[in-house]
Amino acid sequence: MDLRARILKAASDLYGETGFRGTTTRQIAQRAGVNEVTLFRQFGTKTALLHEAIKCACGQPQRPRLPEAPADPRAELLEWAGTTWQELWKRRGVIRTAMGEIEAHPELFPRENTPTACAGRELAGYVERLRRAGIAQAEFDTRVATTILMGCLFADAMSRDIMPLVYRSEPERAIAEYVDLFLRAIGATAASGDGRCANPGGARRTRRNLKAMELR
Repeated sequence: MDLRARILKAASDLYGETGFRGTTTRQIAQRAGVNEVTLFRQFGTKTALLHEAIKCACGQPQRPRLPEAPADPRAELLEWAGTTWQELWKRRGVIRTAMGEIEAHPELFPRENTPTACAGRELAGYVERLRRAGIAQAEFDTRVATTILMGCLFADAMSRDIMPLVYRSEPERAIAEYVDLFLRAIGATAASGDGRCANPGGARRTRRNLKAMELR
């Protein structure tokens, strides 16, 4: 890891732990193994450093792309939703802190091109393709439908470890339920009647990935 990457990781980790006021340039420098002068030479101010650190911490994940020509909506959405949840879960410390501080420090946070916003736009495009293909047959607003599934994934990832009585199902089972409800809501015809993924290999990959993420 190069010098800049070390500084940014130290800054994002500390920010997730202690917030804006609790994160000092001295602490960042100590954790990154550099001196404070180096921080200011690289970034100028604490605010600029934290803005860049948060942006990098929330950088674009390597999630599977939803296909241009849907073939198996349930399997495709299950794999995509599982990876989206994993990325949210991995970044939950920084996201939670940011949500609590966005009014006091709006300058710190990217808005339009966050991974969550990009995921929402990708999902909306996929839903429109399902509609054009005649797979999504219900009458619905694409933006509202997209918000429902994204909201389920976001709320689960942010709240699972602090609200265990609400989120009792294992992540892979909960995600499958969200996807099935979503497909039924948009009138998709490709969800299997028995509730199992039409692509067992995709489901197994999702379960392995989610289990590995929970162990971190």
